[in-house]
Amino acid sequence: MRKAIAREITRENLSSAVAVIDCADPEDRAGWTRITVRAAALNQHDLWSMRGVGTTPADFPLGLCSDVAGSTPDGRAVLAHSLVSDPAFSGGELLDPKRKMLAEVSGGGAAQYVMVPDRNVVDKPESLSFEQAAGIPTAWLTAYRMLFVAGDAKPGETVLIQGAGGGVASAAITLASSAGLRVWVTTRDEVRAKKAETIGASETFESGSRLPARVDLVLDTVGAATWDHSMRSVKPGGTVVVSGATTGGKVTLDLNRVFLPHVRIHGSSLGTVADLQAVVSYCAVKGIAPVIDSTYPLDRAADAVARLESGQAFGKVIIAPWQ
Repeated sequence: MRKAIAREITRENLSSAVAVIDCADPEDRAGWTRITVRAAALNQHDLWSMRGVGTTPADFPLGLCSDVAGSTPDGRAVLAHSLVSDPAFSGGELLDPKRKMLAEVSGGGAAQYVMVPDRNVVDKPESLSFEQAAGIPTAWLTAYRMLFVAGDAKPGETVLIQGAGGGVASAAITLASSAGLRVWVTTRDEVRAKKAETIGASETFESGSRLPARVDLVLDTVGAATWDHSMRSVKPGGTVVVSGATTGGKVTLDLNRVFLPHVRIHGSSLGTVADLQAVVSYCAVKGIAPVIDSTYPLDRAADAVARLESGQAFGKVIIAPWQ
């Protein structure tokens, strides 16, 4: 089969390290399912891994893409939960210290075939294309859990989403809007602001600007650049949910903004298999789906990485191995 890999750790111009190679088909293994990959989605996690964050030179060559959708040998149309943990771990799959992303244990989903643990396989509804389904397992799952599990969002509340355009942010905009929330989004990019409004944002604001009112819930995946604004924007009794730090994880925190107004800060990352099944069902019922920024054939995997690395993508960047 053919698949895309990153050859080595690369700090800049990540696409230069991407290669498409011929290799043996993955071997069958007990408790795992072979998926013929119709679409695989890139995530920021792929970029961080290529830069050496959480990886070492010994991990390379490294497969790309943990988000996949395709078909099983018996013809089921499926998508895969992107987090692989030990089913015997008693602390829950999200807290397993040995948990890994699918690309790290399977050779990567940017390939014609990939092996996935049986318990990670979820049926794809007919309402979603393979490209749309591939956009769900990391970004939409993360946004869903941030909103409805960690954030306990309710219809009529106001949610502030820091940053527009990324996979999690665009997912959160659509999910929150479809659930009856008022959605405020910050961005410095006018084009992204307009796109955010087309997928459900009630209003967009300049990053860091004073808002008309404080909000019930803040979703922050940006980190250092937006943290102070997030804490200033949440109302007393509100919640700030954090699931990323693309601009850095070192922040300062005025505890007076936490205990005096009874603000809750909740860390969140990905979600469970049950959460994935829930968000897939939710998309089918609501008639919503991930925004696709662009789709590339496997031979152009380097271009797909360059597109995500550029920071200009709005929605998911997809690799289609059989295109």
